[in-house]
Amino acid sequence: MQTMNSTDKIISELNQPAIRSVAKTSILTQMRVFVIGGWVRDMLLGRESKDIDFVVEGSGIEVAEQVGRLLNAKVSVFKNFGTAMVKLPEGMGIQEFEFVGARRESYRSDSRKPIVEDGSLEDDQNRRDFTINAMAVAITEPQGAQIIDPFNGLSDLDAGIIRTPLSPDITFSDDPLRMLRAIRFATQLNFKIESKTFRSIEANKERIRIISAERIATELNKIILSPRPSIGFKLLETTGLLKIIFPELQALKGKETRDNRSHKDNFYHTLEVLDNLSQHSDQLYLRWAALLHDIAKAPTKRYVEGLGWTFHGHEALGARMVPRIFSRFKLPMNENMRYVQKLVELHLRPIALVEDIVTDSAVRRLLFDAGNDVDDLMTLCHADITSKNEMKVVRFHRNFEYVKIKLREIEEKDRVRNWQPPIDGIEIMKTFNIEAGREVGIIKKAIREAILEGLIPNSHEEAYQLMLNEGLRLGLTVQKND
Repeated sequence: MQTMNSTDKIISELNQPAIRSVAKTSILTQMRVFVIGGWVRDMLLGRESKDIDFVVEGSGIEVAEQVGRLLNAKVSVFKNFGTAMVKLPEGMGIQEFEFVGARRESYRSDSRKPIVEDGSLEDDQNRRDFTINAMAVAITEPQGAQIIDPFNGLSDLDAGIIRTPLSPDITFSDDPLRMLRAIRFATQLNFKIESKTFRSIEANKERIRIISAERIATELNKIILSPRPSIGFKLLETTGLLKIIFPELQALKGKETRDNRSHKDNFYHTLEVLDNLSQHSDQLYLRWAALLHDIAKAPTKRYVEGLGWTFHGHEALGARMVPRIFSRFKLPMNENMRYVQKLVELHLRPIALVEDIVTDSAVRRLLFDAGNDVDDLMTLCHADITSKNEMKVVRFHRNFEYVKIKLREIEEKDRVRNWQPPIDGIEIMKTFNIEAGREVGIIKKAIREAILEGLIPNSHEEAYQLMLNEGLRLGLTVQKND
């Protein structure tokens, strides 16, 4: 990957009015201020960057408060960390400035929280995670801006390399989250992790246990949202981190052969499905569904004489595993989790339709169970076709298109997506003057099944007559109004 041949883009951006206000504050306060880190890297790579980090040789909070006054912007101060955030008004292009005083850091072995002291720009660059994130530019010199690059970050950027500024053993032992960040940047940028840095991740992998689940999940989400998430998960597996942070996914790796019958490596299959889906959707939780769709294949794997390898019930067990995995990573236990759980549980249903005769009844039931998520389910199922047999792949995709046509036809005719019964329990209880109980459930189920099977239309009139007939069969009497 080639960076820009000059700092023209950086010079141009430094002349934006919002950034000039920071330069003005630097001069007024007589504190040197530098742009540092990701913004410099992204400008050189031609990537969009909405946030800018500034390091101040002095008080980052004081500079931030002055900039906030100049821009009439909201300032959030975090005194314990010596940082401040300036939320810029809409229309300025840049969304957020973060200011921190230049500092040097030291760490205890049992914590990633550093002991912080005031320092210089050089000290601050020394504590950065990677060479490509350690480059800085003085904002008071926009016309002759020079990249301050003590660790050859420009060369690593050109070569597409992730490398730590100092000894990687020190870098990763001090803050083990940086091991995940190395893999995340390698995935997002399609860079290689330099060999010494890579070996250090392998050697220090156990240190990841002191990192909170929330911080791990943040990095996993960024890997999942990358253009090719498989890069990151393969690196996690190769370094040994995956076994520690995501043992269920690690358990999918490997093949087993008996009687000359082998099953596919479900770890690599899962990553292929995730990559396939990522070409069509950037929806985070749909990508999580792709990652977890076969998560229960390890615990359900069985070898049956005469049949070969089976994974019976992996979709149901996988759905039950989703809440445990979300809870462990401190991911939201709300409709997002339930959405992933539903897609994992239903992911075989469209395939069963493709392999069998597509009946209206089966399509109605799929619509009923999937609701508004049926389109995402079909996207997942398309991604799940990873056979090396091209003719088989073409046939499955073609059949899925037929299923989608049937879904549209049935939905237009029967309106069963997010279906609400034409007769509810209250009407049943009033009609027969009964309390909530077994009979109400039996009648509701009879109406639902009749509509899904196509025995009656999805209408109140037909459902009402069926309710009366079912009530009569149960020995119930219609309540007469006086």
